[in-house]
Amino acid sequence: MRMAELSAESGVPVATVKYYLREGLLPAGERTSPNQARYSAAHVQRLRLIKALTDVGGLPLASVGAVLSAIDDDRTPHETMGVVQEELAGEPPAVSPEAAEWASERLRELAHRHGWKWHGEEDRTLANLIAALATAKELGHEKLADRLDEYFALAMRVAELDVEVVTGLTSFDRIIEAGLVATVLGDRIFTGLRHLAQEFVSRDLLDRAP
Repeated sequence: MRMAELSAESGVPVATVKYYLREGLLPAGERTSPNQARYSAAHVQRLRLIKALTDVGGLPLASVGAVLSAIDDDRTPHETMGVVQEELAGEPPAVSPEAAEWASERLRELAHRHGWKWHGEEDRTLANLIAALATAKELGHEKLADRLDEYFALAMRVAELDVEVVTGLTSFDRIIEAGLVATVLGDRIFTGLRHLAQEFVSRDLLDRAP
């Protein structure tokens, strides 16, 4: 298909497609003449994936580029999903050293109880988790730490559901794509369902609160 057809099929404007090609986010098409190229269904799928990561997943293009580079570098699905997690996490916010140490200790205890490997605070996902728990303490809601085991159990079940999405897939590209969808879009789906559930549960509980 030509550029115009690629744009129509993917729903991405021609100018944006050309930008993605220049930035290396989209592989070059098969050159048919000095000014023309032919594109395939794989290009459509890559554009739809970029669109999902940016529009729904909320990832900046720099992060999308890092994720796509991990895919194109032939890393394992596990390694690639590690890149996704790092990019989703972003830079952790600043918290007081005392609160961060308190949160880190609570999470180390959780890791020990459940046999979870402690990666250290250099892991951005863990650093953001520490910052979130530390912020709860700074706001006077450190009792959230009392529910960590229950949150961990729920997170493990969600993770199992996410991994089941790729079970049975044989294509590396499809495994990575399914993993990305489960992680990035799954976060949005779960957050939305959680908010709906909170509204449902809180209607009775909070209406009775003094």
